[in-house]
Amino acid sequence: MNIFDIAGRAMSAQLVRLNATASNMANAGTITGDEKTAYRAIKPVFQTITDGPGIATVKVDKVVQSDTAPVKRHDPGHPLADANGDVWEAGVDSSAEMVEMIETARQYQNNVQVLQTAKSLMLDTIRMGK
Repeated sequence: MNIFDIAGRAMSAQLVRLNATASNMANAGTITGDEKTAYRAIKPVFQTITDGPGIATVKVDKVVQSDTAPVKRHDPGHPLADANGDVWEAGVDSSAEMVEMIETARQYQNNVQVLQTAKSLMLDTIRMGK
């Protein structure tokens, strides 16, 4: 495993994380008439992959549903309300998802910078050999 593999795998994992965050934000505020069908946030679970001392990267092991319960709200006028007049709003914290999105974008950008630095160092090394 080299620097390009390590950073590439990390960037791939961050893309999965960003996709999960986008799904969560897209479904924040959605309403359903049944608690079981209400959207629950999803989160990727990362696993460290080691290839020797001092060499490690990450992969997405799985994507799990959050245990945050949907919010029950009494709204008898809503077309999706059940017989009691209740609806359920997705169990998504929009503020937490925004923080997650910003952190994910920064992690991705950090890995882009690693690749750019590695490329620059390799080119400088080649120029020194000429």
